[in-house]
Formats: sequence, C-alpha cells, structure tokens
Amino acid sequence: MKKYILRRVLQIVITLVIFQTLLFVILDAQPGDITNLYLLNPKITPEVREQMRVNLGLDKPPLIRYFKWLGNFVQGNLGVSFSQYPRPVMDIILERAPRTLVLFLTNQLISFAVGYFLGKQMAWHRGTAFEYSLTIVGVILYTIFTPWFGLMMIYLFGIELQWLPIGKFLDPSLWRGVEIGANTIFYYIILTVIVAAILYTGLIILTRKTSRLIRQTARVVGSLAIIGTCVFIWGQTPYGYLGGDILKHMILPVLVSTLVNFAGTMLLMRNTMLETLREDFIMTARAKGLPESTVRDKHAARNAFLPAFTNLIIGI
Repeated sequence: MKKYILRRVLQIVITLVIFQTLLFVILDAQPGDITNLYLLNPKITPEVREQMRVNLGLDKPPLIRYFKWLGNFVQGNLGVSFSQYPRPVMDIILERAPRTLVLFLTNQLISFAVGYFLGKQMAWHRGTAFEYSLTIVGVILYTIFTPWFGLMMIYLFGIELQWLPIGKFLDPSLWRGVEIGANTIFYYIILTVIVAAILYTGLIILTRKTSRLIRQTARVVGSLAIIGTCVFIWGQTPYGYLGGDILKHMILPVLVSTLVNFAGTMLLMRNTMLETLREDFIMTARAKGLPESTVRDKHAARNAFLPAFTNLIIGI
C-alpha cells in the first residue's frame, strides 16, 4: 500500500512539473512580453519599460527564468496581478477559492441527489414513457454544449424573464456603505448550512429505527423546522438581506451546473439498478412478501448505490 501511494504521489509530481514546463514554454515562445501592453501609453517611456523588464526578471536567459518561476510556484509566490495591481495573485485566489469550492460542492451534491433519485425511478419503471422521456432529456443535457446552454439560461432567466441576476457574486448597490465584508457573510452562510446538516443528520439517526410513517413524518417536519429556524434567525439579523443576495446570485450557476451534470449519475444509476434487479436476492425479497417500496429502496437501490457513489468521489 505504501509503495502504491508513493508511486501515485510521484506520478502526480512528475505530471505537475511537465504541465508547468509546457505552460512556461508556450508562454515564453509568444512574441514580446508583458511590457508590450504599455507600448501605446505615452507616460511609459522605453527606459521605464526596460526597468519593468529588469524588475520582472525578463532580461535573464530563459533557463534561469524557468527555474526561478518554478521555484516561486512551489513556494506559493504567483507574483502580482496586472489586472488588480498591486494585489498578489495568491491573495485573489484565496479570496475567491471558498466561493468556487462551495459552488462546486453544491453542484456536485445536488446533481448526485437528483441523478440518484431519477435513475432509481427510471430503472423501477422500465419500459414506460417516464423512462423514455427522461432518457432522451438526460442524453440531450449530458451531451449539450455547456457554454451555449449557459448563455441561453442567462438570456431566459436573467434578461428575458429578469428573475435572476446574470453575473457576479453580489449586487453592488445593496452592499454600498455596508461595513461587513461579503466574505464574512458568505462564511456565516456556510456555517449555517453546516449546522443545519448536523441537525438533519441527528434527526435521521434518531428516527432510523421508528416505523415508516413516523420516520417520514418526523423527517419532513424536522426538515421544515430546521429550514424555518435558519430563515427566522437570518431574518432577525441586520444583514439577512445580504445573505439572501448572495444566495440569489448562486441560483443560476447551480441550476445550470445541475442540469448539465445530473444526467451522468442518472444514467449510471439506471443501468446499475437494472442489473441489480436481475439478482437472486431481489427475487428472494419479493418472495418474502416485502413491500415493493422496500424491495426498491432497501435492497435494489442500496446495492446499486456503490458505483454511483464511486463515480461521485472520482468526480470530486
């Protein structure tokens, strides 16, 4: 096991070095350098441009620049952003990484949940119009050109219907004059979601051994109570509308990502569950007189869940 882990780590390091080398060669092979952006600026004289090249190390041979660039990358020094000068690139990445990570995880979890549920239902209702229609829709969304689909969704919901904002992370007009930062509100939203998830997990554990009716009722009522409590608490704070603004801006990206990605899990779950339904233990469960919902959810779906879950982990 140790040899396998070391071998995989070594492969990752070599791949990363090759990638960085190709990136440097491609960028360095382009004519000119970054100082060419200031050729038409009369305030930037040739002497100033030359001094910029010296400060950036562009006057040194390519081999020296390569090792210097690779060393800075290993140390996490990605230089200064030219678009947001003089902010370091790493500060910009760290500022926006939580938003990207949350958006990615939200998309993955929602897509998986939707795909798992629909794939299970498709396999259970094989040969019906429900399965055929969902298969067609899933294949179309799975193979659709994502940038075009995203633009069409922006045009429909953002421009034509004007239901959702079409860009950015927040509405600047709402945040003007607000002392608290957007990232702080965003972290509070993440904390709220984590607490709600812990409470819901505890609810599932507590109701696991109860009867089906009590379990379903308790989980529905408990879920509504948790959501209602979170909304009420946020409504009592002076910054509740700011959290709502962030969530509103996340709806369209999450919606587009979910529609594009759920079909893969759905089709995989369908195929896996169809194979599971042919197994002998499914026939045994039915012979025992178990309800069809129990056979579907506790026997067939649970055994077909593993390949779909493995695909989710690999995708993450």
